[in-house]
Amino acid sequence: METSLVLFSQLNMCESKEKTFFRLMHGSGKEETSKEAKTRVLLEEAKKWGESFDKLLSHRDGLEAFTRFLKTEFSEENIEFWKACEDFKKIKEPQQITCQARAIFEKFIQNDAPQEVNLDFHTKEVITKSITHPTLHSFDAAQSRVYQLMEQDSYTRFLKSDIYLDLLEGRPRRPTNLRRRSRSFTCSEFQDVKSDVAIWL
Repeated sequence: METSLVLFSQLNMCESKEKTFFRLMHGSGKEETSKEAKTRVLLEEAKKWGESFDKLLSHRDGLEAFTRFLKTEFSEENIEFWKACEDFKKIKEPQQITCQARAIFEKFIQNDAPQEVNLDFHTKEVITKSITHPTLHSFDAAQSRVYQLMEQDSYTRFLKSDIYLDLLEGRPRRPTNLRRRSRSFTCSEFQDVKSDVAIWL
């Protein structure tokens, strides 16, 4: 009868059972060091995002954090449009240009688009006329306009947000609160509402 010998490289016979068990269950601590290093690198990067909007958008984690922030304000269509334009300009196949341009137009530009971005009438008109024969630069003016809106408005609020401040201070990611987008009320919504004056009469 043969006896099998199993060797555990992590076991030290001089250690107490509790210490050995804890080390096997939780690792040697190297993983934690790696996690701390990643957090430190992210913190260094996050500091640079406060220097300029370009630095924020050029870093993958910065872009992800900014997108999360825009979702809390229900304005993520701006960054989604900006990203779609960046991808559009990289298209190599001429056949894909028309197809992708139409998709971007229908999703972000046309009236009542599902993620319509806020553009002036002239910019919209130029894109609408050129959509039948688009080029890689068809959305440049619109992308520039949306970029300016985000830089002047959303970016300044992002730098004061919990999402950004948590990254700067190395705090764990917390659930984000969604801000309700304001909307206008119509007269029809108040047809069945009795005025306070009627109640007191």
